[in-house]
Amino acid sequence: MHEHVTDPYVQRAKAEGWRSRAAFKLMEIDDKDRLLRSGMVVVDLGSAPGGWSQVAAKRVGSGVGGAGRVLALDLLEMAPLAGVTFLQGDFREDAVLSKLTLLLDGRPVDLVISDLSPNISGIAISDQARSMHLAELALDFASRHLQPGGTFLVKTFEGADSEAFRKAMNAAFEKVVVRKPRSSRDRSKEMYLLGRGSRPL
Repeated sequence: MHEHVTDPYVQRAKAEGWRSRAAFKLMEIDDKDRLLRSGMVVVDLGSAPGGWSQVAAKRVGSGVGGAGRVLALDLLEMAPLAGVTFLQGDFREDAVLSKLTLLLDGRPVDLVISDLSPNISGIAISDQARSMHLAELALDFASRHLQPGGTFLVKTFEGADSEAFRKAMNAAFEKVVVRKPRSSRDRSKEMYLLGRGSRPL
């Protein structure tokens, strides 16, 4: 709790009106890699409490009069955000994915962002395996819904399955790079894989 309260990014998020410190991770990656552009269709997987959706909506011009669109999905509730269409449900369930597909209304997706995390048990091997399963599901969704040349940003954790997932990313995208934002806690094994130039299935 002390670490959270004294975290400079937590304090900055509160001061600047961001939903969470995670907003700075996406902003940092976007500032470097130029993922978000006006008018894009973005899907945010694992969106609650809304830090990434908030950044995406602002940068793609989603909302009244804007051409961009942000769709967000999470198992947890998420308070409404201007310019964001939110769907609450379990990403692992086909029925929920079908609802998300309906919300897209046939529009191709330019960018899929996934900050999905499992409920942490404290058992490293189990937590890493569950995290990788979510990353694999997110990759499958991105592969099916991204327009050719689209972009995918996904959180992963270093571990036994990391190399296999990286190979799957390399098969699905023309270029894959690793990003570790400064706002990611030093002790965390999380890293982000960025795939650009999605290949048709």
